Amino acid sequence: MGKSSGGSGVVIIKKYANRRLYDTDSSSYITLEHLAVMTRAGREFKVIDAKSEEDITHNVLTQIIMEEETRGQTMLPVGFLRQLIGLYGDNMQSMVPQYLEASMDAFKRNQLQFRSAMEGAFSGGPFAEIAKRNLEMFEVAASAFKPPLTPGGVGAPGDPVPAGTAAVDEEISALKEQVAALQARIDTHKG
Repeated sequence: MGKSSGGSGVVIIKKYANRRLYDTDSSSYITLEHLAVMTRAGREFKVIDAKSEEDITHNVLTQIIMEEETRGQTMLPVGFLRQLIGLYGDNMQSMVPQYLEASMDAFKRNQLQFRSAMEGAFSGGPFAEIAKRNLEMFEVAASAFKPPLTPGGVGAPGDPVPAGTAAVDEEISALKEQVAALQARIDTHKG
């Protein structure tokens, strides 16, 4: 295995004068795209200038953002960039990095909570029940197009009721009521 910074798990990347990046952990040359992938995977790294041993991680991360932005992956709106540039030299400049970092941390937490909520909504909540009922209703409707199971056109006992019957109409009415109740709950939480 290669050298990490003091066993902390931080991969040391050396940048040479010819702009090549050397990953000391894998003992191989890499690209900025590799560093972008490492960043997305949450892998910690530190980029140092091979000659001066200066930490240039900030510059390299900024370079990765610039490359992403020029590839059409624009995420930073022009207004935000103008505001950010306007803060350089301002007496509040020293507070901006902490504020941006805290804002991004909060965004990431909210993003994870939203994903968890969406996954939970479709696995065990009211939406799961609606999906289950819709599937049952679909099966009932599909059974109307199945050929009869016994001679004489009568299905086996316990088969679903064919579509267009009072039982299906009753089921549809119940589903409509549930959807209306869910919408009312959503509207209540929005306000």
